[in-house]
Amino acid sequence: MSPPAPPPASHGPAPAWRLGGLRVHRIDETALPASTGPMLLPGASPHLVRHVPWLRPDFADDVGILRLASHSFAVEAGGLRIVVDTGIGNGKTRADPAWHQLNTDYLQRLRRAGFAPDTVDLVVLTHLHTDHVGWNTRAEGGTWVPTFPHARYLTSAAEWDYWAAAPVDAPHRQVLRDSLHPIRDAGLLEVIDVPAATGPGGTGVEVAPGVRLFATPGHTPGQVAVELGGTDRCAVITGDCIHHPVQIAHPHITSSVDTDAEQAVCSRRALLAALCDTGVLVLGTHFPPPTAGTVASEAGTYRLVPAPGHAPTT
Repeated sequence: MSPPAPPPASHGPAPAWRLGGLRVHRIDETALPASTGPMLLPGASPHLVRHVPWLRPDFADDVGILRLASHSFAVEAGGLRIVVDTGIGNGKTRADPAWHQLNTDYLQRLRRAGFAPDTVDLVVLTHLHTDHVGWNTRAEGGTWVPTFPHARYLTSAAEWDYWAAAPVDAPHRQVLRDSLHPIRDAGLLEVIDVPAATGPGGTGVEVAPGVRLFATPGHTPGQVAVELGGTDRCAVITGDCIHHPVQIAHPHITSSVDTDAEQAVCSRRALLAALCDTGVLVLGTHFPPPTAGTVASEAGTYRLVPAPGHAPTT
């Protein structure tokens, strides 16, 4: 029997967070099924999760099962429209039954937030896993075409070089064919060097006014996080350096798909130490609602203090 389909994302207005001159929206794709947590983060046992009380009710249920989601962030910065990560995508052949031939209203949500695909200027890919690149393309006339035809698609050189050279299995070859090679062949892919030793507040690489990428390797070799520098507040989009808030309380918990688990822990610890008690808004790429918060110190580790977004006003 096939696993049950994932529950739909919320149908309310896309929540947004203001950062002075910047505004960032969460564009929901889908909630992920309950089986995702044990598969992705096997070290986050229900017993361990139940002993982190602040995870309930938003980030875990009473039994200790993690809640996760797939979404993008859409950012208005310096007159540019920017999308960070593009989710799973519709109508694609995928090994995971919950992702196979997905059919969501993601593009309608994007348009309702003011980001019609042909108005997007920049797409930032934190890394090149299946669930972060799917809406790079859409089906048209029996082929895959760029969803954002006027955008530059950015990824780090370390990330592109890894996937271009590494032996990949059949499922990821399919991802390359339907979600990455079409944007490369259209001349929209831009591979950039991101210095290895960077972090929040460091140098990194500025890709738009107030938008900076910095390296957080481990989950993949070239993964980046995205720093958003508003006039009165900053935010960091984590990518998969932090899959779920349980890794804020327990940074040692690794993902089953980390390419270098030890490096992933080092990157996560460095990021949390840099964010702790600073008031920087943390936006988790797979965090379910409320999705955002600030990192605070607690009993020798960290916790996330939620900061729900608000329905944007025109």
